[in-house]
Amino acid sequence: MYYLPQPPFLLSLFGLFIAITCGSAFQALVQQSSQNWKKNPNSQDAYKLQGGNIIITYWGICLGIWVFLGGGLQIFGFDSIFAYGISLLLTIATAALVWTQLSQVLLLLQKGGSKALDLDYFT
Repeated sequence: MYYLPQPPFLLSLFGLFIAITCGSAFQALVQQSSQNWKKNPNSQDAYKLQGGNIIITYWGICLGIWVFLGGGLQIFGFDSIFAYGISLLLTIATAALVWTQLSQVLLLLQKGGSKALDLDYFT
């Protein structure tokens, strides 16, 4: 007799919940940082992604995405070690790319203001 275990639907939903809650906290922290920059535009620290709260919430997003992707791959029948290994690689690569891009956009804002992000200029 062949036994198919129950797919981890609940685990996948739990990972999605973690990612959404940490994402909303991250959004609030970035908005608060940008509002502080509006009040004090000469501040150089407003554009840096520093501080324990921002980093913890970003890693919380990454953790939630990792659990969500791993659970999603397990739903499709992959082994748990393979599913979480592949999802860890995808999560680390995506997290590094997003962090780098967000840092570069904030640096552009610091150097050129909001006009530096004018996308209609390139058309």
